[in-house]
Amino acid sequence: MIKESLLKRAEDFHGHICPFLALGLRASELAMHRLGLAKAGLTESVGEEILAIVECNNCFSDGVQIATGCTLGNNSLIYLDVGKNAVTLVRRGSWRGVRVYVDAEKIRSRYFTKDALDLFEKVVTKREGSRDDIERLREIWSQIGRSMLTIPEEEFKIDAVEVAEIERAPIFESVRCAECGELVMSTRIQYVDGRAVCLSCLGVCAAVVGRGIVPDFRVPLMRGR
Repeated sequence: MIKESLLKRAEDFHGHICPFLALGLRASELAMHRLGLAKAGLTESVGEEILAIVECNNCFSDGVQIATGCTLGNNSLIYLDVGKNAVTLVRRGSWRGVRVYVDAEKIRSRYFTKDALDLFEKVVTKREGSRDDIERLREIWSQIGRSMLTIPEEEFKIDAVEVAEIERAPIFESVRCAECGELVMSTRIQYVDGRAVCLSCLGVCAAVVGRGIVPDFRVPLMRGR
C-alpha cells in the first residue's frame, strides 16, 4: 500500500497530483514487490545497482523516480524514447527484471469522468483553460490520482523479462571550450579548425523535450549571440 507521505513527495516533486503520476508510483510498487526490492538507497544509487527503465517522458516517469529512487541524476534511470507508459525494474547482475505497462485508453474509459476528460482537453491539450478551470482540474485530477494508488494489479500488464546488460555511467575527463571558456564533458566537444568547441557554442545538440528525444535541437540559450 502506497503511503500518503510518498504521494506528498511525488506531488512536491511533480508540482501536482495527477492520475499518471500515481500510476507511476503504483506500477513501481508492483515491480518492486515482484523483485523483492526496496527503494534504492545509498549503496544502490551510488553503484547503480537497481535500474528503472522508463519508456515515456511524462507524469508516469516522475512517479517512477520517486517510488524507486532511480533518477536521471544518479544514472539509475534509463529513458527509452518509445512513448509507452511502462517501467522495467531490474537488479544489476541477475539482469532479470519485471516490466509493468499500463494501457492509458483502458484506464481513461474505466476510471476517468467525462468532466475530467473535457477539462484535460481544454486546459492541457488546447491550453485554453481559465484559472478556475485549472483549479477544478487540479481537484478532479487529485481525486482520480488517489484512486490510482489502489488500482487492482489486474489493470496492469506485468511481465518477467530478461534485460541485456547496461553499462555503468563512465567518468569522462573535461575539456575547456575555446569559445565560452566553460568545462565540457570530453564526449560533447567538437573540434573546429583544431579548436575544442562545445555544442552550446555550436548551437545544436540532442535534447529531451515534450515530444521525446530530438537529435538536432537548436540550443535556445541566447548568450553572446
